[in-house]
Amino acid sequence: MTTPAAPAPLFNPCIVIPVYDHEHAIKTVAARVLAHGLPLILVDDGSDAACAHALDQLAAAAPERVTLVRLARNQGKGGAVLSGLRHAAGAGFTHMLQIDADGQHRTDDIPAFVALARAQPHALIVGCPVYDESVPKLRLYARYLTHVWVWINTLSFDIRDSMCGFRVYPIAPVMALAARRKLGLRMNFDTDVLVRLYWDGLRVVNVPTRVGYPSDGVSHFRMWRDNVLITRMHATLLCGMLLRLPVLLARKWRRR
Repeated sequence: MTTPAAPAPLFNPCIVIPVYDHEHAIKTVAARVLAHGLPLILVDDGSDAACAHALDQLAAAAPERVTLVRLARNQGKGGAVLSGLRHAAGAGFTHMLQIDADGQHRTDDIPAFVALARAQPHALIVGCPVYDESVPKLRLYARYLTHVWVWINTLSFDIRDSMCGFRVYPIAPVMALAARRKLGLRMNFDTDVLVRLYWDGLRVVNVPTRVGYPSDGVSHFRMWRDNVLITRMHATLLCGMLLRLPVLLARKWRRR
């Protein structure tokens, strides 16, 4: 008797964009994202009146395709992404594509990211930036400090770039992680969640994608505050790596 084939894992993706005072870019970004046919969740992270109005217009223009989640006060990028993720989980989505609101990411790459997530539903699909000449050189070089710490804290080069905000998450593992661990809520989120999901055993698929800086000239990176948070995060992750050292070494040995 032939054993019936196991059903394919459910795959129901959406796109989440955290938005904080990007009224000049978000309409163009949203239009380009919606062209790819996926439901869109916009998370208003306590934006000012001009941006809030732009988001209201986007939601009203396509209510069947756009959901607006509004946070009463600014929670930071990580807080906004997690709010979008919880809403996506509640709406029955299995995967969430995260993309930034300022237009720096190439939305034409969305189908490739989604196809990879469909083919490997338990993996993290992570953008690996290919920068154009618009990238500030100091920021480009400074990213390598984080890259080195991530390579140390994972004992691998599996994560090529942990800071790119263009990626696809399987929702259930992130929800489980957030339930047991407080994650970084600001610019430390992207790296923090990625390293911890890697520790949990999720595979990382790196996808080259072109990145520019940014279309509306707005950056919410706060030099002192965010660098302190990122430094503290790396120190905490280092302690976590040392506690997990036997497991990480065993994983490396199995892959040899």
